[in-house]
Amino acid sequence: MPGVDRACPEKTARRGRPEVTSDEQDCVQRPVVATGRGRVRGTAEGGVAAFRGIPYAASPVGALRFAPPARHPGWSGVRDAAHAGPSAPQGPSRLEAVMGPRVPDWDEDGCLTLNVWTPAGALHGGAGLPVLVWFHGGGFSSGSGGWDWYDGARLAALGRIVVVTANYRLGPLGYLYLPEIGAGNLGSQDQAAVLGWVRENIAGFGGDPDAVTAGGQSAGAHSAFSLAIDPRTRDLVRRVIAQSGPWGLPPQDPAEAAATARDYLHLLGITGTDPGPALRELPVERLLAAHRRLAAERARPGSIAPVMYPVLGGPGHPHPWRRAVAAGALDDKDLLLGTTGDEMTAFHALGPAAPATRLADRAGDRVFQRGVTAIATARARQGLPAHVYRFTRRPAPDPLGLGATHCAELPFLHGTFDAYPDAPMLGAVDPGDHALARAFGGALAAFAATGSPNGPGLAPWRPYRTPADVREFGTARP
Repeated sequence: MPGVDRACPEKTARRGRPEVTSDEQDCVQRPVVATGRGRVRGTAEGGVAAFRGIPYAASPVGALRFAPPARHPGWSGVRDAAHAGPSAPQGPSRLEAVMGPRVPDWDEDGCLTLNVWTPAGALHGGAGLPVLVWFHGGGFSSGSGGWDWYDGARLAALGRIVVVTANYRLGPLGYLYLPEIGAGNLGSQDQAAVLGWVRENIAGFGGDPDAVTAGGQSAGAHSAFSLAIDPRTRDLVRRVIAQSGPWGLPPQDPAEAAATARDYLHLLGITGTDPGPALRELPVERLLAAHRRLAAERARPGSIAPVMYPVLGGPGHPHPWRRAVAAGALDDKDLLLGTTGDEMTAFHALGPAAPATRLADRAGDRVFQRGVTAIATARARQGLPAHVYRFTRRPAPDPLGLGATHCAELPFLHGTFDAYPDAPMLGAVDPGDHALARAFGGALAAFAATGSPNGPGLAPWRPYRTPADVREFGTARP
């Protein structure tokens, strides 16, 4: 039976000793679930069972570096799933100045893992709960689904849903464009493999594989949207949550991506017609250092485009989003999307453009807001609902003048205020902020559960028809 640890001793009646044995207590606190590659032992955290660091693909090392994700070979016995796996190799985030720093925790070996949170009672009896698969942002060059920023326990309990977060390959390991060696949108292929794992295994965690919401923020929003419209994965997605998607940043043109790859190989000193062997033998630190150098050389004032990101026509990105929406690729899916009030301040907070508020506002509208309006308007014309929000809560104090900057809603979605102790974008947290988190997280969890962000205790939220229908989250009032 899914969710039952067959290694646990059967409970028996006892005369005169009502206490449970240590083995039985461990079974209560450390639930075990069988997956297609082996059993995993999680932890009980309040009313939620958590399973972290579950491999969904083989380690991308050796011959599997710069190769599509391969099926994990599996394991014998019961794998400990108490802790998240390492992050994918990466350099420092461009947004550390506003989100707070992270201690590097990456390792190429074992980085393709995911994490599952499920209401504890769902493990027994095949509950068939809706599932939210949420992808982190980070400009396709940083981040990790295992970080405490994105802990899914609160959302799982709030919406009675199963929450999944995952790592995917980043930077040159995920988005170097060398199709001749098999390297093309590898990070996107990893994300597709996550959905495949969910389809095969989530029932064992109490989830319904036919009720999956693909969600994410920034690069993760772009990824979730792409998974929902790609013919290879669209049938695995029923709903989409897209937070601060960079809609004004289209996928790279293949010719441009190929030129970037040539410059990257030049920095590494790799020549010849088959760069694969050399790329697979170099220390990963060399690959990351060359990526940072290339990014610095190509940096342009006002641009937020990473040096490597998904390529149009490659795996996971067959069509531009505008064409896909117009062609009806999302017609059978529920959609919720939105932005923060001051997206671009995060990218210019400490640079010379920091005082240029109007310039940042215009850039933010072009990169983030216009796409939201275009998608929601197209849906309205097609007679299809789209729920749109704008997150406007500002930190106090706000010495950098960030306002409601890019990523500002993340602590409120996941309810992870304590995970951001040094984040200028958050500032001081008061009881009103906790109420705002319940309203925002509750609405998005309700959407993942039912396709509507409305429900008991939640303020009414109408589908988008005009800008007046945009739901603002910026006060303590739900």
